[in-house]
Amino acid sequence: MGREFASACARWCHLTEMNARPELVAVCDKNPELYGWYSGNFPSVKQITDDYKLLLANPDVDAVYCAVPHNLHEQLYCDIIKAGKHLLGEKPFGIDKKANDAISECIRQHPKVFVRCSSEFPFFPPMQRLGEMIGTDAFGEIVEVNSGFLHSSDLNPDKPINWKRIINLNGEYGCMGDLGIHTCHFPFRAGWFPKNVRAILSKHVKHRPDKTGKPVPCETWDNATLLCESADTRTGNSFPLTIKTQRIAPGETDTWYFEVKGMRGCGRWSSKNPRLLEILEYKGGVQAWQQIDMGWEAAFKGITGGIFEFGFTDSILQMWAAFLYEMTEGKPKSKFSACVTPDEAAMSHRLFTAALKSWKKSTVETV
Repeated sequence: MGREFASACARWCHLTEMNARPELVAVCDKNPELYGWYSGNFPSVKQITDDYKLLLANPDVDAVYCAVPHNLHEQLYCDIIKAGKHLLGEKPFGIDKKANDAISECIRQHPKVFVRCSSEFPFFPPMQRLGEMIGTDAFGEIVEVNSGFLHSSDLNPDKPINWKRIINLNGEYGCMGDLGIHTCHFPFRAGWFPKNVRAILSKHVKHRPDKTGKPVPCETWDNATLLCESADTRTGNSFPLTIKTQRIAPGETDTWYFEVKGMRGCGRWSSKNPRLLEILEYKGGVQAWQQIDMGWEAAFKGITGGIFEFGFTDSILQMWAAFLYEMTEGKPKSKFSACVTPDEAAMSHRLFTAALKSWKKSTVETV
């Protein structure tokens, strides 16, 4: 992900209406094999180190993108904030609620530091269109909302174990911690916060081979389905909000989806067909879905023509544009063209903590 960010810096000329421009000046990585890639492609890089404290001591560094295993979030994020560096941190913003609480308190104590959490999901054009529709009350009273991330990277039981299968590194949340922010971002931004949750957690592969081929236990959850009760912000009426995160989802490859059903309209999108936005407008009579083939209609305008496809690297560029825009302008360009806030990340931790309790006790838990 560090190289993905660097690549976004290199493509910054793609954006046509940004007042701020990032310059990559320092890199911290434990893998020396990557150093040549950074230095060879970015003459602006003057510091490459394996000690993040040396990077934080660099006066030329204004902001830091931090992508590390979850067990390191609390220490590194707090050190970055205390050093006065603005931060875009990877999800889930702490290995557990206790770690997230510590990060939130550190942010509170350093109000001049701008801090956000990453999620590329909302920046696809169909999601931006759905956000506009939510803002204009196009759906009417909300009937149901479904949001999910179907990863499927672990369907092969012979895939070697990685740190995301180890509780001490990934956390007890399992797939929820690693994938959940993406599924929570849009509902939370719309104001659809879960009041309670009934969780079904699954572990399908109990062991995976280590580097030597020896089977070792998989400690974290493969899949999670969270049935939540939320409330319509306009009417106060309750509706079901379903959030699904799966690392084992046969037939899927990194599929995001989002669906809103309302009394006046419905909308749905899936990254399986990233150009296709489906809309249902109900004005009496026939209830029929229409399909809209969307092109490069991004929140932050670029040089690409509107008829061309928008992809994952574009969503990363848009996310970074959103981060720098809000950091320099003091406000987001629009409600749904902004990165995850620390408060939204904290809400996800309350949800995931309640989900763990729900599964252990087979109960509906207050969030």
